[in-house]
This record gives sequence, C-alpha cells and structure tokens, in this order.
Amino acid sequence: MVNFSAATLDRTFGAIADPTRRAILGRLAHGEASVKELAAPFHMSLPALMKHLDVLERAGLLRRHKTGRVNRCQLVAEPLSEAAGWLAAYQPFWEAKLDALEAFLSRPAGDNPHDPTHG
Repeated sequence: MVNFSAATLDRTFGAIADPTRRAILGRLAHGEASVKELAAPFHMSLPALMKHLDVLERAGLLRRHKTGRVNRCQLVAEPLSEAAGWLAAYQPFWEAKLDALEAFLSRPAGDNPHDPTHG
C-alpha cells in the first residue's frame, strides 16, 4: 500500500466533512471566484464564510489572491487526489465484499444455509 501523509489526509477529510465547504469546492471546480461570488448562495455572514475559506486554505485545498480590491479563490486539487488515492487502496476490499454479497443474494432460496427453512 502506498504511504500517505496522515496530517494531509486529516486536514483534507476534516475540511470536506462540512457541506458548506464541499459546496465551495464544487463551485471552485468550475473556475476561480471572488469571495463575494462564493458567499452568494449561502445565508451566513461574511466572517462565517471566511472561516470556511480559512479551513480550506489550511487544508491546502484553496489558494487566495487579490486582484485590485477583490479577493479571489482558486481550487487546489492535489490534496483531494491524495485522499482519492488513499480511498482507492481499499477498493479491492470493498469489491470483494460486494462480489460475495452478490453471490449470496443470487443463490436460490433453498441454498441459503442461514435460511431457517433450510434443511
């Protein structure tokens, strides 16, 4: 299994645990946006939104820069790629479990040794 940075994974999963932050990342996946544009769909104060942006920035998922007087944000996807790689390492496990479940469910009813009506 590939070694992943526990600190990076902790920050990434912590940041994306919140639906507001996931929505912000979803918006930024379509291109950079101003803080004002990011705030528009949410019913929260600007300081509350800024706290979400701070979490995303600390997790390395967001880069902010100023253009004139406008603060703009840009998605940084590398930490998400690392998280996806960590999850992918468990894919064979889940596939094996799902294959076993499929085999179990496709058996004729009388072939189920756990069926109380069996044998």
